[in-house]
Amino acid sequence: MRSSESHRKPSDRGRERRITQAAVEGWGWGSIGVNVALSLLNLGIAVASGSLAVAAEMLHNLVDLMASVAVLVGLKISRRRSESFPYGLYKVENVIAVGVAGLILFTAFEIIREALFAHQRQTTVNPWMLAGVMLSAVIPLVFSHSELRAGKAANSPSLIAEAQEYRAHIFSSGVVLISLIGHIFGLSLDRPAALLVVFFIARTGWELLKDGMRVLLDASLDAETLAQVRQIIENDPATTQIKTLTGRNSGRYRFLEAEVTLRKDDLKKAHAVSQRIEQAIRAEVPHVERVLIHYEPTGSIHRRDAFPLANPDGRLSEHFGEAPYFALVTLRRADEAVEKQEVVENPHREVSKAKGIRVAEWLVSQKVDRVVLKESLQGKGPEYVFAAAGVQMILTEAETVSLALDALGS
Repeated sequence: MRSSESHRKPSDRGRERRITQAAVEGWGWGSIGVNVALSLLNLGIAVASGSLAVAAEMLHNLVDLMASVAVLVGLKISRRRSESFPYGLYKVENVIAVGVAGLILFTAFEIIREALFAHQRQTTVNPWMLAGVMLSAVIPLVFSHSELRAGKAANSPSLIAEAQEYRAHIFSSGVVLISLIGHIFGLSLDRPAALLVVFFIARTGWELLKDGMRVLLDASLDAETLAQVRQIIENDPATTQIKTLTGRNSGRYRFLEAEVTLRKDDLKKAHAVSQRIEQAIRAEVPHVERVLIHYEPTGSIHRRDAFPLANPDGRLSEHFGEAPYFALVTLRRADEAVEKQEVVENPHREVSKAKGIRVAEWLVSQKVDRVVLKESLQGKGPEYVFAAAGVQMILTEAETVSLALDALGS
């Protein structure tokens, strides 16, 4: 078994990474600025109003400010490689995401303790306080929408974690606003509002903790991404079987490993096929850092031969693309015994352009190993299709499938 492993090359991907990294770090600085503004705004409202709910929201902002600083540090560290960490420190971002989750859950605990055991406070409400609380909801709403989009584009768990946390501020600020309005009408809603804020905070914290731990424990990539990669590998004409396919996240990047069987006996050609598969994966799946492909030549106990037919009775056609039918014969490699034979119509017979190439591609998709012909395809399009897929072409003078099989020793 041979392996083909590829990392991102600085020559063709370095610039893309620098741009992405700079943008991600820019959002990290922006998040710090937003949290400073929200902390100061809610601090002023909490001091002036004496509201427990506003104080809880202010504590929420301070914790997020510390988390934002930690996220920015994580974004910078995650790029580094060293002898001790040759695969990079990508998971630092996931560690930071778990840390953010821990801070969120700690905030929830502090609010619960304050709401249940602290003395009732005298609350004062003025119109400017209501306006300030509404502003503290609008700022996270606008910022989280843009940051979440940037985080998904960069596949950054740190930015996604922060954006989701800002969503909790939108709801909690709404609860705080209702609490203050209730005081205007003589309703003491401070403690219930503070406890309701905890619900939003704790739910966000749990989701971030769960997702971060999945990556740190090397859980598999999502089923949709693995299915996409599997389809890409299967679509390569030289692939005969996918034995295993695994993938995982590390920070914002994806790592993939596959064990495949190729219709290639020459190791150089097999390596070229593995590189072709890797390029196809990178073109379709974003944020792939490394692709490791283990490949080996076909070891199937069966072989599949294709014969162009002039009629369903088994008479061979003088032409390839124009043949109205094809016989597909499955043989046992050990003794060349025929195990299955079927006749199918040529699905591309009526095509006006590139007919031979389309027929060749169709036969490759049928996992044919050999094509037995009465006409030479040398220098024609189908020859290149079959060569890329490792399909052997054999010329015969036999008039029927059975005679051709006898001549081939079947």
